[in-house]
Amino acid sequence: MIYLDNLSSVETDTIRLNAVIDTALCVGAGGSSGSLADKPIVRNARGQLLIPASQLKGRLRHECEKLARSLGWQIFSAPSAQLLCPTEEQVSSQFRNDYQIEGYRGYHCFVSKIFGDPILPSRVIVDDLICSFAAEDLEEVLRPGVTINRKRRTAEEKKLYLLETSPVNTQLSFEGKIHLLPNCPNYAKPLIIAALHHIHALGGSKSAGLGWLHWEGLPTISSDDEVWLSLLPKAES
Repeated sequence: MIYLDNLSSVETDTIRLNAVIDTALCVGAGGSSGSLADKPIVRNARGQLLIPASQLKGRLRHECEKLARSLGWQIFSAPSAQLLCPTEEQVSSQFRNDYQIEGYRGYHCFVSKIFGDPILPSRVIVDDLICSFAAEDLEEVLRPGVTINRKRRTAEEKKLYLLETSPVNTQLSFEGKIHLLPNCPNYAKPLIIAALHHIHALGGSKSAGLGWLHWEGLPTISSDDEVWLSLLPKAES
């Protein structure tokens, strides 16, 4: 169990994030914000633009799963609880010992040991990425769109809508942290850093050119650091 009130007293390793938006960001919020947009952009209580931690963490897990599979690990698929918590017969004999954790029943794959599953709590905490610009310094940008009927290959009638986005080509910077808790496996940091290099866009309408970004100042790990060896599965004996 993670108690946020006690987090400041726990020694954690952190990965500082600085995402610079190259195009325009579109992360929709539910409800109305007083904007003319049908889908207003999400903001915090101070009116600052943000990229929700849940979105970043989900995307990060997906990229970590792809990397781990490519390295040869058996990965249990999310989000189905039955697949994330498999029976012994569903786990390859090569990984049964590695995928057991004292105090937690069942098997927990290479990535679940970092991000958690229905039984195992997450060993990382991801912050919202927050833009430092004040709300009054950013103009409201509305982007029109239309719903497409893919079967008829035509625009739907009366389906014009407006999306609120961040200003285009302003190189807005969004900052936050990933906190690695003390019980996080030692391979978590290199895997997460590698996965971040595979994330080039966040938010909605990526195929329309929104949300494309690059990372600045990501930490580096020496290529001869032995921690990289922990990413490779042991050969089956």
